[in-house]
Amino acid sequence: MGPRTRKAVAGIGALAYLAAYVWGAVSLSAFVPEAWWAKVLYFAVVGIAWFVPLLPLFKWAEAKNPQG
Repeated sequence: MGPRTRKAVAGIGALAYLAAYVWGAVSLSAFVPEAWWAKVLYFAVVGIAWFVPLLPLFKWAEAKNPQG
């Protein structure tokens, strides 16, 4: 698979993942207590955590000779 194809697949995969992640994060926010500090903490964690599962996908897309 060429580098352009890998980047296109990674881009489509990232968009699909982010759509599902946002839907899940917003759905789960209904269970967060109404205290302002709980909402701030929840959205701070959720706002940063989206990137962690995408790191392997981005590394794969940028690899010179990916395995598999």
